[in-house]
Amino acid sequence: MFWFDKENPYVAFCDIREVPRHEFYPHRYIEISPDTVCDFRHLPFTDSSFYLVVFDPPHLTSAGPKSWMRLKYGCLDKDWPQVLHDGFWECMRVLKPYGTLVFKWSNVEIPLREVLAAIGATPLLGHRSGKNMNTHWMCFMKFPEEQQPQPKKYG
Repeated sequence: MFWFDKENPYVAFCDIREVPRHEFYPHRYIEISPDTVCDFRHLPFTDSSFYLVVFDPPHLTSAGPKSWMRLKYGCLDKDWPQVLHDGFWECMRVLKPYGTLVFKWSNVEIPLREVLAAIGATPLLGHRSGKNMNTHWMCFMKFPEEQQPQPKKYG
């Protein structure tokens, strides 16, 4: 939702869903048309494929089954800690050494401290934004194997 150029040929957009363009509410349109339909826990790319990965997983756990928010952003189940852990480390897998992972998180329902505990990693830097300062933008780096912190097991 935050990309300036959704047609950028240098970007591989991934989502688990495809939603044809349609008017959800009067003058509110939605379309989800990824280049690759996949689960972010099982990306169909080889190790060390990208210099930059943006991880923007669903951040809601209580969106209604047919709600605008669920349709637009997706929704997490009760197993969200394991899902986010696995997705984060899958994103790190496809990064090249010294590649950058930008992780966007909105802590409206799940506090950032719980997300960081679940993924088992600490960002290098970050920034809070949004009307209520609930959106966190964080940067992580993939260091060479001998320097890379290993993922902590969740649970």
